[in-house]
Amino acid sequence: MDETASGEGRGRRVFIDKQSPQVYSAMVQTAEAVRATAAEAGLDRQLVELVNLRVSQINGCAFCLNLHTKAALRAGETAQRLGVLAAWRDTEVFTPRERAALALAEATTSPADAAAQETAYGVARQALTDDEVSAVIWVAIAINAFNRVSIMSKHPVRPVPAPRQTPSA
Repeated sequence: MDETASGEGRGRRVFIDKQSPQVYSAMVQTAEAVRATAAEAGLDRQLVELVNLRVSQINGCAFCLNLHTKAALRAGETAQRLGVLAAWRDTEVFTPRERAALALAEATTSPADAAAQETAYGVARQALTDDEVSAVIWVAIAINAFNRVSIMSKHPVRPVPAPRQTPSA
């Protein structure tokens, strides 16, 4: 009898990426193709990471938020813009192009609101090229998939020790 059948494994999450590595590997290959498509379309790494972060905020994926915050900072994103990303509509720190991409990513993530989806798509068509529209949608689709892997697996986010402060004289 396996531990799940006996009840011993209940409550423990299966890391599905580790349990089915061939499927996860295919997802990683897809993500690499999406990243290349985004670059070819002219989407810079900062914008891709903003999309990754906004989708992860909507989905509540702590693991992906942690991972992509670091990636955004490495790509040159600012702490201010990352701090207000959840309320991007209420700020003036994002360009029209970025706002169009964020709205399109949100519409891709929550497609049930048809009116909002049509509005976001219309704005995106005005601000983004066909290649950019396609790339943003693919980025949103890919991060949505990774969010679900991490959420269902309950991938942990462990605290990072704060840097030691040296006393100033």
